[in-house]
Amino acid sequence: MKNPKPSILSFYASSVIAIAAALIALLTSFNWSSVLILFVSVFVIGYIVFFYALQIFIYRKIKLVYKSIHHLKSGKEESLLKYKLNEDPIDKMNKEVVEWENEKILEIEQLKKLEVYRKEFVANVTHELKTPLFSIQGYIHTLLDGALEDEKVNKIFLEKASRNVDRLTNLISDLEVITQLESGSYTLEQEVFDIHMLTNDVFDSLDLKSSLRKIKLSFQKGSDEPFYVFSDKEKVRQVLINLLDNSIKYGKENGNTVVSFYEIDENILVEVTDDGNGIDEQHLNRLFERFYRADKSRSRDIGGTGLGLSIVKHIIEAHGQTINVRSSIGVGTTFGFTLMKK
Repeated sequence: MKNPKPSILSFYASSVIAIAAALIALLTSFNWSSVLILFVSVFVIGYIVFFYALQIFIYRKIKLVYKSIHHLKSGKEESLLKYKLNEDPIDKMNKEVVEWENEKILEIEQLKKLEVYRKEFVANVTHELKTPLFSIQGYIHTLLDGALEDEKVNKIFLEKASRNVDRLTNLISDLEVITQLESGSYTLEQEVFDIHMLTNDVFDSLDLKSSLRKIKLSFQKGSDEPFYVFSDKEKVRQVLINLLDNSIKYGKENGNTVVSFYEIDENILVEVTDDGNGIDEQHLNRLFERFYRADKSRSRDIGGTGLGLSIVKHIIEAHGQTINVRSSIGVGTTFGFTLMKK
């Protein structure tokens, strides 16, 4: 059953009041003509007053509430409840609907972003998996078609297939790490350790790579001393390896990569700076996204999975800390992150 309209309610209410006024007039010895005039006057005035009162104070606001809900359901994100609210039951209901509407709009926007992100992620994973798989498939089929008997090419093809298998293994391993960090299933094993000593160990592990490209790994003046932090040592090692390895891969030959430590309130700021070609500003905001590459062709030639910086960001954020990047073309790039000081 539909709710009665304002005109019907106003008619009933004004009729009741007019009849009551007429009865009172009769009881006080008014003549019939006066009673009729009084009845009509009270009815008309009552009808107008009740009609506009209901329209302004109740029905108009209820219509706005339902229009807002209808707009939200139909995908329109603009709000219709923008007027100033008063402290009465109808306005209180309006306020609650406004709050609910805003929450739903934010949820819808977030879901749209997640959908775009999901599509991009699926497309990127598919592409990253297809490239090495097709290469492996090509090498194996070539070997089976007769190249296996050719000693000049069989070993070369097997080595190339092996490198692509390694690339697939690294990609799957990195995806597993990111999944654990995002789902919160990975538990940080925090301890007190010297970040300077850990960085020095990473320098030693990357010594061969840096030597091949003639890149010097060193500490900034004033940073070649102990700095103690409270963090997951192995995860921080992974962060340092990733950032330093990137500085070697993308830095210029005969260049330098410098690590600096700074005490900032309750944290230690760690910076990894190289003097390479730098990164264009348009890429900086997306560097930590999965599979994002500032130089796509060069990154794949070098052999990265495109997940390293995303893993770095997840690890630092899992510690409740932040990471940032700044870069200038022709000058170099600096990655900085914070860890809790101990």
